[in-house]
Amino acid sequence: MVKAMATSSLVSLDLPDSGATRALAGRIALKARPGDIIALRGALGTGKTMFARAFIEAFARHAGAPPPAEIPSPTYTLVQFYELGENTIYHFDLYRVESPLEAFELGIEDAFADGISLIEWPDRLGRLLPDGHLDIELADGPNENARLAHITGDGAWHGRVAEIFRNG
Repeated sequence: MVKAMATSSLVSLDLPDSGATRALAGRIALKARPGDIIALRGALGTGKTMFARAFIEAFARHAGAPPPAEIPSPTYTLVQFYELGENTIYHFDLYRVESPLEAFELGIEDAFADGISLIEWPDRLGRLLPDGHLDIELADGPNENARLAHITGDGAWHGRVAEIFRNG
């Protein structure tokens, strides 16, 4: 069971297993829309890529689009994009980016304008990470598959975070 404690637009969750992490991604995907930026924070191995994959799959189902046959990690390509119906999801992994300006070479400004952006290692953007994004920090939980999640939504996400967790 997922336990949530909401204060304004901050939610802290205990995710007991990978299924709970995937379910969280699915709930958030239902509220996502073009122009949204979702910053995925956490140490290596805390489930950022798993979250992104589950988000992309859930968004495809919700959009009535076939899910991508494969959702590879963008560790080496730095960005993968998925055309899902009328929407495009951009999945960035900025771990290997050394300067915020390198992100512009990846087309990040177009993603911010038109698509839904999932960004692993968003701290690499520095001040170029726009306000109004959803911030999800994942950390190891008490067992191998458990995670702790801290979710902060400002701007347009403030009300949507409350909606996501209103009923548990």
